[in-house]
Amino acid sequence: MGFKSIGREPQGFITLFNYAGAQCDERIVTNLDELRLPADETVSWVDVGGVHKVDVLEAFGRQFNLHPLLLEDIANTDQRPKLDDYETYFFLVVKMLSATERGDILVEQVSFVLGRNYVLSFQENGADVFHSVRDRLRGGKGRLRQNGSDYLLYALVDAVVDQYFSVLESLGEKIETLQERVTADPKPDTLRDIHALKRQLLFVRRAVWPLREATNSLCRSECPLLHEPTKVFFRDVYDHIVQIMDTIETLREMVSASLDIYLSSVSYRLNAVMRVLTVITTIFMPLSFIASIYGMNFEHMPELKWEWGYPLILGLMGLVAAGMLIGFRQRKWL
Repeated sequence: MGFKSIGREPQGFITLFNYAGAQCDERIVTNLDELRLPADETVSWVDVGGVHKVDVLEAFGRQFNLHPLLLEDIANTDQRPKLDDYETYFFLVVKMLSATERGDILVEQVSFVLGRNYVLSFQENGADVFHSVRDRLRGGKGRLRQNGSDYLLYALVDAVVDQYFSVLESLGEKIETLQERVTADPKPDTLRDIHALKRQLLFVRRAVWPLREATNSLCRSECPLLHEPTKVFFRDVYDHIVQIMDTIETLREMVSASLDIYLSSVSYRLNAVMRVLTVITTIFMPLSFIASIYGMNFEHMPELKWEWGYPLILGLMGLVAAGMLIGFRQRKWL
């Protein structure tokens, strides 16, 4: 899974936002020694693109007093979505999904650390979906600048969850196109695409399902880092995740139905071919019987010396075949 920059700094850069009310300061941090958070009530967002440099993670661990297990979870990008409470800060892992032009689903792990007046976000590669959050901070739109770090965490998680809808919309369009192909002209390639879609939906389900539990824990947490008004917004995110799970199950049922339709179509075509072959075989059975009778090498056989014997037998065979065809059509076997 390669990195693709989407309107942000290249991989490995660290972006710092400091904001409070009408004031917002944004800068790129090239040296961790320059990373100093304000001592007042200013909220800080440190966005890290790329988590593969151990020295950078260790520096963050020393500066923010992060637990070694937390740093290990950030570096290990195979984590499932989860929420850990370290008393003085929260640690949240989510999976960020995106769809490529070819229809492939890419996943990137994003780790959040929520402190009293700061949020740290660690992205696996930096191909993020936080453009809207940055624009709101830069332009002062909405209530983002007027709230604390917990609301900033909500805005970031909500941006990730909103991306799930785009991915599911892309998968839904592919499933609709696939269903048209299944009903019109099912081929072996169609079966391969059905199984590929089933794998993608299972992949998305595994990325989304654990996040429901994590957001539910945020809604019910009694930690002072989360203010009661912000919990309402996290409940809205939880409702969105439930809706996404319902959509995933619906799409999985559509794919399963497409597989059933494909198998039924293939079976129907096979039955149609077998029916035609059976009719042909049935017609030629009495003709073969008649031909085998008159193909025996006996000297004294009826009509063997008769001048019209050969045309008579051919006519008889034609009448038998025509009669059988008429009978098949009356019974709607043809």
